[in-house]
Amino acid sequence: METVYRAYLACLDERRFDDLDAYVHDTITYNGAPMTRTRFAELIAADVAAIPDLAFVVDRLVVAGDEVAARLWFDCTPRGRWRGLEADGRRVAFAEHVFYRFADGRIADVRSLIDIESVRDQLA
Repeated sequence: METVYRAYLACLDERRFDDLDAYVHDTITYNGAPMTRTRFAELIAADVAAIPDLAFVVDRLVVAGDEVAARLWFDCTPRGRWRGLEADGRRVAFAEHVFYRFADGRIADVRSLIDIESVRDQLA
């Protein structure tokens, strides 16, 4: 699962959103709600549009069977408004804690928590 997960992150870093079908099921559960792969890709693409230098850096990774837990680290420069905050091109660093369940080798469930409070503190 680790190899597949790291390939998925590379796909995101390379902005190959059309290739997500290799890593994400057609329909997934995202933070408890059903979502299409297309909508999931749109959410990521919106973050990338707001943060052109967004890179998915693995800080911690645990793989157990069909589950992956990761602490992703971001050190980036959002432009304008992002996640309800006025970033105005200021550099911020924050973590995302994310848990995935894979089925048949592709992501079926995502639980994500972004440390938005840390970003808010940095922008204050």
